Amino acid sequence: MFGISALDPQTLIGAMGGYAVIVVLAMVFIETGLLVGFFLPGDSLLFVVGLMISTGAVHFGGYHMPIWLMCILVSLVAFAGDQTGYFIGRKAGTSLFNRPESKLFSHKNVERTHAFFERYGARAVILAHFVPVMRTFVPVAAGIGEMPYRKFVRYNVIGVLGWGTGITLLGFFLGSIEFLRHNIEYFTIGFVVLSSIPIALEALKARREDKALTDAQALKDAGQTVVSND
Repeated sequence: MFGISALDPQTLIGAMGGYAVIVVLAMVFIETGLLVGFFLPGDSLLFVVGLMISTGAVHFGGYHMPIWLMCILVSLVAFAGDQTGYFIGRKAGTSLFNRPESKLFSHKNVERTHAFFERYGARAVILAHFVPVMRTFVPVAAGIGEMPYRKFVRYNVIGVLGWGTGITLLGFFLGSIEFLRHNIEYFTIGFVVLSSIPIALEALKARREDKALTDAQALKDAGQTVVSND
């Protein structure tokens, strides 16, 4: 079936070849450590890697990649990425979030990051890993806000272990079930759809908030007009 076969683990690993592990780790670092990586599908990527490892399709250095090593590497790289984002924020300060609007930088993402922090506090460092876009911007925001480094590291370790290890293991164990193994491309598609739900919810929430602000401003302007006419 066109489109579905492209998500088959054997097809994916064939495209990446012996560089699959390196490519995956590079993408994890870019998404967690660099502002330009917010668009990368981290959840789906880790899930598919877990699935591929369960089929024995992932090789590293000429050997089958063990799931435990992949989990460790992903968590370490995600931790390094978050640390990079944190120190970028500490060094650049608020000027980093005052950059001009562009295709790779949206002020709406910045506003959502601040709202996310206000809602969850320090826990945002943990929860951000499970929310697309947030896992890119929250470490930077923590640095800009000068969150105590030890506190950031403590929450960061929990976050990268829960995300980097948890999502990868989920794919691995599901791929180990015979029924799922034979229908692996469909479950991959299902996970991609599920991991996109938070993005859709955030977009819907942002649209509602923008509409509420617009309506409130319109009512305020209308009130001022009435008072001036009186």
